[in-house]
Amino acid sequence: MHSQLEKAKLFRALHERPGAFIIPNPWDAGTAKLLATMGFEALATTSLGLANMLGRVTVSREMILQNCRDIVEATELPVSVDLENCGADAPGAAAEAIRLAAEAGAVGGSIEDSTGNRQSPIYDFSLAVERVRAAVEVARSLSFPFTLTARAENFLHGRTDLDDTIKRLQAFEAAGADVLYAPGLYDLATIRTVVSALKKPFNLVMGFADPTLTLDQLSAAGVKRISVGGALSRVALAAFLKCVREMKDRGTFSYVREMAPIKDLKAAFATVKG
Repeated sequence: MHSQLEKAKLFRALHERPGAFIIPNPWDAGTAKLLATMGFEALATTSLGLANMLGRVTVSREMILQNCRDIVEATELPVSVDLENCGADAPGAAAEAIRLAAEAGAVGGSIEDSTGNRQSPIYDFSLAVERVRAAVEVARSLSFPFTLTARAENFLHGRTDLDDTIKRLQAFEAAGADVLYAPGLYDLATIRTVVSALKKPFNLVMGFADPTLTLDQLSAAGVKRISVGGALSRVALAAFLKCVREMKDRGTFSYVREMAPIKDLKAAFATVKG
């Protein structure tokens, strides 16, 4: 059984070796175990996947942390937690989420510059940087190398000013963030532009990018980490809706031909840590 320190070092090593790696996003213990059996080397939680699982539009910080605990306990893999805006506006209060994530067993986590307020969705530049700086301070105070990801959310809120996004990512990098992240980037040229402006590892989320892009292409473009956010959850729900519509509209059950074999599920779920 790996200690949290060992998992933290393994996670850092993934960011330091050549090429890109995929960090998929489970939303519960079962999906975490399935991903682990597939051979992935690390996992990241998804607040959207969690919200979908709970039937909610939004989730609280405590819900996010409990979901993190469940996923950490399900496998031996390093886990990074999607903390959204860390549940607070003030830098110090937001940074507390990093300590709580570490206590939940995570070895990495994110802080974003999205406010959660539709009327004013992005924090002012100076406050956004202060929040990252406070999160870095807490991360560095831990007894293991916590990998902090700083996210610039402009593109998810209709603010397609690439220069401002790069400015924010560079400021987050200077403030000490270990990984940079800008969800909503779509094409390879734009991705290259962002990556080339940074010195630290960049995380691309494929839920919003051109789906024809490949691991090899993104690696060649300089991307270090590739996540999928809530995409797996949404695809699973799309399959669920297709099945129930067939039952409701046609009274048929042809979807049972596509069920995952029980033996495969039992093999994954019987896995015991350590």
